[in-house]
Amino acid sequence: MSQENQPNPPFDPADAFAVPSEWAAETDAYPPRPPAAVFGAGQMSQGNPPTPPRAEIAPPSYLTPSSPAESYVDPDEMLAPVPRISISAFCERPETAQIIENTGSDRRMSRAHITVAMGGLPAAIEHFHDEGTPNLILIESGMRGRGLFDQLDELASVCDVGTKVVVIGATNDIGLYRELIRRGISEYLVPPLAPLQVVRTIAGLYADPDKPFIGKVTAFIGAKGGVGSSTLAHNLAWQISENCRVSTTIVDLDLSFGTAGLDFNQDATQGIGDALSQPDRVDDVLLERLMTRCTERLSLFAAPATLDREWELEPDAYETVISQIRSTVPHVILDLPHTWSSWVKNTLLLADEVVIVASPDLACLRNAKNMYDLLRSRRSNDLPPKIIVNQVGVPKRPEISVKDFAEALGAEPTLVLPFEPELFGKATNNGQMISEINATAKATLGIQALASELSGKEVDISTKTSLISKLLGRG
Repeated sequence: MSQENQPNPPFDPADAFAVPSEWAAETDAYPPRPPAAVFGAGQMSQGNPPTPPRAEIAPPSYLTPSSPAESYVDPDEMLAPVPRISISAFCERPETAQIIENTGSDRRMSRAHITVAMGGLPAAIEHFHDEGTPNLILIESGMRGRGLFDQLDELASVCDVGTKVVVIGATNDIGLYRELIRRGISEYLVPPLAPLQVVRTIAGLYADPDKPFIGKVTAFIGAKGGVGSSTLAHNLAWQISENCRVSTTIVDLDLSFGTAGLDFNQDATQGIGDALSQPDRVDDVLLERLMTRCTERLSLFAAPATLDREWELEPDAYETVISQIRSTVPHVILDLPHTWSSWVKNTLLLADEVVIVASPDLACLRNAKNMYDLLRSRRSNDLPPKIIVNQVGVPKRPEISVKDFAEALGAEPTLVLPFEPELFGKATNNGQMISEINATAKATLGIQALASELSGKEVDISTKTSLISKLLGRG
């Protein structure tokens, strides 16, 4: 393969099967594989032929590196965080290098350490002649014939045992794919690439075979205190579990003042505080002992809700415990306190969905916009945070209109809920959910609609479509 510095010809990354001129294949023949030139030799079976790539792995052909992530994000797809591994990428094209850089900033890659260099296979071979290999190597190469296999064989000879290799190629060739897999390559990707596609590939390579399941995490936080974030989080969890019939766990992370136990009329002697105090010991057995069952499908990790201790814990403790909980249940609702610290910020950045609750006043607008903008910029491969405007229509209170609130925020609210103090007050005092008090109240119907949206499950809402549209801020 020529290494001369020549200007790259125009290349459309939206063309899934376009091959740049300098990537012309030398030959379609697949030379015999030397027995020693196998990546991860001795660690994978060579008996059965590999399964070809699934069609849904590739993103839509209209997607380019600059396209918005939400155009192809699947809200129902849960990807496990990538473990603490080292990754080295060697690219041939600046576009690919940029995509890999963007991949490294994804929330699911926060534990991994990734470096990106240019030069493709030759650069990787030269680099690892004198350096130990990382856990994973990403290689971009436009070749597909003998030249590719010769260089891969040379790379294999300098790789440590256990190093995984992913090749980013130029053509959707099943024969090439099968030959690469037989040689121990972990995966073969073709353009157009997007950061989430690369994250999906890496996460799949390091998924825990003993715990392949991973639940969805939705984090609730108030734009300021007293806006009803905890109440809405608890009611939403109840709707997802009881009406959408999805097993759900509430994690009350307001350790000193949490109200989840009160809202469900539960007097838990143990809860999330015990798990956070000993994150290294957390396993399924300990979680089962610390968990309180509210219904058949709804469970609760209550907050200590005492002032006997100042909870100064490392962000890693929260991340470890939440990761363990999400491996046991399909949906996790995090009830976060209205505070700003490293662990709160980290928890929001790592959640699958974020819901910001605000009331229609100036302080809430400022705080909600700050959080919304931060999360939008730091979670570029995720759907934007959902905004709930709560307590609309408080008598004699000057308010910002929902229209003006949305314009200033730069996003339409997902849900707009009226001020209904009698309904919420009665539910809180009785240790009940609002749907148990009034199943046809506007707030009940709005929360049911949001539960259906977040869980992906239908819920029986006997009301007019126009009312639901209005509650969701679309009317």
